[in-house]
Amino acid sequence: MKQEAVVDVVVLGEPLVEFSADRALSEAGTFHLSFSGDALNASVAAAAQGARVALVTRVGADEFGERLIGFAAGRGVDTRWMVRGEGPTGAYAVGADPSGERAFAYFRNGSAASRMSPEDVDRSPVGDARVVLLGGITAAISGSCARAVRHAAKAASGRVVYDPNFRSRLTTPEAAAAVLRDVAPHSALVKISSPGDSGALLGLTEPHEVARACRALGAGAVAVTLGEGGVLLAEGDAAPVLVPAFRAAEVVDQTGAGDSFAGTLAAWLAGGKSLPEAVRAGTAAASISLGGRGGTGRVAAHDEIEAMLG
Repeated sequence: MKQEAVVDVVVLGEPLVEFSADRALSEAGTFHLSFSGDALNASVAAAAQGARVALVTRVGADEFGERLIGFAAGRGVDTRWMVRGEGPTGAYAVGADPSGERAFAYFRNGSAASRMSPEDVDRSPVGDARVVLLGGITAAISGSCARAVRHAAKAASGRVVYDPNFRSRLTTPEAAAAVLRDVAPHSALVKISSPGDSGALLGLTEPHEVARACRALGAGAVAVTLGEGGVLLAEGDAAPVLVPAFRAAEVVDQTGAGDSFAGTLAAWLAGGKSLPEAVRAGTAAASISLGGRGGTGRVAAHDEIEAMLG
């Protein structure tokens, strides 16, 4: 039987234990322990904006699962739907490769979260939330997770925000595009990166073409994220608008910037802000997040974003 709760934002996905190093994984000997994963990053970002946020997931019945729940709770996330169960808690290691970029190694096969299913959606407040944030990474973890994402998109009564977040190590372009086609008609907003997501899933990289293609799939609005180029927002019958990016005061790590954008945007939408206002807030949060290591190393506070927006 589904538990009732009043929440602003529901995020469905897998939180991960993060082991980060300042050297390449092939030679690093010391790692910093933290917690990340797209769903956790977005949940923490949304909670930092004052939203009531529920993270719907499964973690292992192990010490790391307990620590993940404690970490999320300590950052204002409602953890009642972070269920302990069969399978280990997922994790990843991240280090700097010789070019200075970040390289990732994941340990999530058979994880507890990979066992999520539509039943997890039914026991959650997805049907009551003002905004439901879903992602392609969750859909790529397993077949049952893909079914859960599709089910959540249909079950939501509030606004669905979908981030394809394509990862070639987890899925194929064809499978990820199929999820996008199924979820887009139920989405108030599709947030898609270009060229990273759009090139693989749509065969398009020109931002206006990407926006038109997503609208043609049924999305109510589209936010095409362009990195330092800002965000192209296409909404309704109005001409698309380019929202400029904010210059980061410090760049330490790009991990989780897109998740900070999505979580902050979801919180602002749930709080009654317009879509352009929410997109601007998301771009500010993404800029601030670059100043910390890992997906949750630097989380933008509401007052910081307000000051940045001026």
